[in-house]
Amino acid sequence: MRVALVNPPWSFENSIYFGCRQPHLPLELGYCKAELEAAGHEVLMLDAHLCGTPMAALVQAVTEFQPGMTVVTTAPSYLFWRCAQPELRIPHAFLASLGRRGGRTVAVGPHGSATPRAALRKLGADVVVLGECEEIVRQLAGGGALAGIPSIAFRDQAEIRVTGGPAAAGFVRAPALRWPDEWIRRHTHHHHRFEAAPEGPGAEVEASRGCPYTCSFCAKTDFRDKYRRRDLGLVLQEVDGLIAQGVEYIYFIDEIFLPQRPLLDALVPRHLRFGVQTRIDLWKPEMLDLLGAAGCVSIEAGVESLTVEGRAALDKDCRASTDELADRLIHARRSVPFVQANLIKTDGDDPQMVADWRGRLQRHGVWANDPVPLYPYPSSPDYRKLWGAPDDAAWERAHAHYLGQFSSFSDIQEERPLALRDLEAACFHD
Repeated sequence: MRVALVNPPWSFENSIYFGCRQPHLPLELGYCKAELEAAGHEVLMLDAHLCGTPMAALVQAVTEFQPGMTVVTTAPSYLFWRCAQPELRIPHAFLASLGRRGGRTVAVGPHGSATPRAALRKLGADVVVLGECEEIVRQLAGGGALAGIPSIAFRDQAEIRVTGGPAAAGFVRAPALRWPDEWIRRHTHHHHRFEAAPEGPGAEVEASRGCPYTCSFCAKTDFRDKYRRRDLGLVLQEVDGLIAQGVEYIYFIDEIFLPQRPLLDALVPRHLRFGVQTRIDLWKPEMLDLLGAAGCVSIEAGVESLTVEGRAALDKDCRASTDELADRLIHARRSVPFVQANLIKTDGDDPQMVADWRGRLQRHGVWANDPVPLYPYPSSPDYRKLWGAPDDAAWERAHAHYLGQFSSFSDIQEERPLALRDLEAACFHD
């Protein structure tokens, strides 16, 4: 079968979106391509966001390929599935423009994973995949009755059927991904790098997937949940391929980049720069030193709350004190040029405590953000604490709650967010 894999031309006007707006490699589509080609399918992978392709040209390219199946993602790369934009206007616009010229249409991403029926209705797709998508997409391309394929939603006459819960890919033996040279040349963005201006291309790589912790705010219940570590040889094979293409900086998209001496030891002689997101309480000083020696130039560390009670309320399962967290962040800064402590805005915040703590860290060269308001994503435990299991109105409910709770928003919001119904107006026909 011919299969088109599509990352649409993203835009986020008036959106609540906490991810980076620069293009990033669509890793989920890269894995889908590897799975499909291994099974003998012909694949066209298009990234309109990275390549600056207008919607009309994107639709034309898919149409000319004459695929039997077209797959579109509802979030810009696996990196941002946990903080996706709530609205589906961009993938809907692509599918509406494509019509029936793309064969069977399949949507993958966090929206369909949490609210499959609502995503199917809004997008007008034939199928929505729940959870990690690469192995399910391969099964869809293999043919057979939809009812026999797990972790999908599809229309069965007047009803929408859902065939089980979200999928979790094996991942451990996920092959080394390869990207077109043109894509790498275009990838000038170095995600979360601040200590130096880029001189060569950047890229994203995945060394592990999922997280062993269950923090209440983290949107991973329906995808990328169970922790798995990828085969080290395959990770290094992918890294070496990127280095050969001129990449000088890699961002590991792992939900939690845990201390792993064999990987860090292997990175030392490669003289590569990279960034990670992690929990600072899990790192001992000597491992932080090795992290810096391996080439890490950016750490994004989740601290979230400055009190024991606050971290407990967020189910952080953190055994370090606030002072110990500060000490480790400061130690990390000795060998890593940029270290950030993430804070979440909660009702119990003491503004003076936050200001004093941020000031202490900043005097030692560590950046701590102004606490960011919490968005209760449908795939987070916080959503379930507030309203129970997500239903078809879950995204609307979370969105309205967020807009109503806060009069000011994070410093990465460029404009006042609109109501979800307004953002998704084109998805409704009533």
